[in-house]
Amino acid sequence: MSDVDDDWAAALAEQSDVESGGAVQTAPLDELVDEAAPLNAEEQNKLDAILDIPVTISMEVGRTNINIRNLLQLNQGSVVELDRLAGESLDVLVNGTLIAHGEVVVVNDKFGIRLTDVISQTERIKKLR
Repeated sequence: MSDVDDDWAAALAEQSDVESGGAVQTAPLDELVDEAAPLNAEEQNKLDAILDIPVTISMEVGRTNINIRNLLQLNQGSVVELDRLAGESLDVLVNGTLIAHGEVVVVNDKFGIRLTDVISQTERIKKLR
């Protein structure tokens, strides 16, 4: 593990410790217990193939619609108003599909995102229809 990974882990642990007011406590999550039978070799190979598929993850600060005339007039220093308020959560998209909301964090001069709300699988499927 690199120093950068260690710095991120330390920053997240510190943030978690501060937010919880002391020692971190875990809550039992019965719904996350894996009760499925173990995978056979063929199923494991299929799963490995799927897990190696690359996806694009992006964070969206906001959006706006602008006509081409105004778009062509943009130059360095121009300000474009977005549809979000300052401090509002960012959208986390995977291959263009909303999967979570989060907030920007900075560690060692690098941007990251802390997920604040993950969209349930049911909600994601509803949005596909």
